[in-house]
Amino acid sequence: MQDSFARFDMLAVPKKQRLRPIAWAISYPDVWKHKAKIQKINMDGIQPPYILLCNHNAFLDFKVTTAAIFPHRANYVVAIDGFTSPTKKGFASREWLLRTVGCICKRKFTNDAILVRQLNRVAKNGDIAVLYPEARYSLCGTNAVLPESLGKLCKLLKVPVVSLIMHGHHVNAPVWNLVDRGVKPVESEMTCLFTADALARASAEEVNRAINTAFTYDDFAWQRERDIRITYPKRAEGLHKVLYQCPHCKTEYPMDSSGTELFCKACGKRWKMNELGSLHAIDGETEFSHIPDWYEWERVNVRREVESGHYSFSAPVRVMSLPNATGYIPIGEGTLTHNMDGFTVRGTGAYGEFEMEKPVSSLYSCHIELNYLGKYGDCVDLNTLDDTWYCYPYNCEFSVVKIALATEELYQHHLRAKQKA
Repeated sequence: MQDSFARFDMLAVPKKQRLRPIAWAISYPDVWKHKAKIQKINMDGIQPPYILLCNHNAFLDFKVTTAAIFPHRANYVVAIDGFTSPTKKGFASREWLLRTVGCICKRKFTNDAILVRQLNRVAKNGDIAVLYPEARYSLCGTNAVLPESLGKLCKLLKVPVVSLIMHGHHVNAPVWNLVDRGVKPVESEMTCLFTADALARASAEEVNRAINTAFTYDDFAWQRERDIRITYPKRAEGLHKVLYQCPHCKTEYPMDSSGTELFCKACGKRWKMNELGSLHAIDGETEFSHIPDWYEWERVNVRREVESGHYSFSAPVRVMSLPNATGYIPIGEGTLTHNMDGFTVRGTGAYGEFEMEKPVSSLYSCHIELNYLGKYGDCVDLNTLDDTWYCYPYNCEFSVVKIALATEELYQHHLRAKQKA
């Protein structure tokens, strides 16, 4: 199957950003609509080139980033699916447009030496290199794990390191229910973490520590602190995708949601989400009023499975391939297995047999999608340097959020075992 499709050209030289007025025209209406406030810290005298590291909660992130760097040029690292436009090729395709406005393609959660060369070129051009290192929308408005290689990358580029941490974007349009709730004002801090000279003196570990400290945020806590009330009548719908385990009866996968309520179909317990984003049990004890606390409780439960050596998941899957920017290709059906050894996908279809293995040591996290493309439901996408497979489990109870948590916990378990050896 490897030779059946043309592959995306990852070696194409990143272009200096053109069509900036179009980017501004697309971005500023939402920036103004949400009354975005951007505070700049330690930014006096900081001019391109620099690397800009942004947290990632919603599509609004890109628009606020455009406003934060105005009027300078930038090159944005964008996942392969962002370039996809199956109905057009060549001039005026989405790939052409994104390349023209300076985007650089990256397949998520892969070690990509080509990207380092591309970013070096951006720095030599005197422009801003924009990365969203969490590599996926936050699942509950809190920071996700960052790659250990980030500090080394910054050291290699030898330009100032700037963070842009945005608040309010998750509670405005969470990944589990993307309806714009009209939150305003949203806020951001744009902070120079290292000048070029300070970066040269710092170790990669020190750079990582500073970045991880900057990338500590909690959108639901921010909402309550600002007393921002969301009256959207379906504000809890979709939340069960993230809060998949009932804290009352401990059953996995029975959770559902409707309107402003989250409920367990196994034991019947119900929680109401108020206008400030807190949960309250309709009857009995409120186990978790703060949504991220429920999510982290699920993580602890997954960690126990991993540490006991019992974590395992296997399911039939439909697999879609995205080898290039011209569209998703159904390559067949097979089995997705995720266990103490990592991921394995095996199957067969119109293009023959296919197989991908991703050992635990190769993935510190993974990318998941909720109701991706509106076709087959939730999926896990696994990447090589020249392909992306979207794996949709079916005919089983599952949570892709649990699979993502397990990927992170398996990797940490692997690191601990390695240190003890």
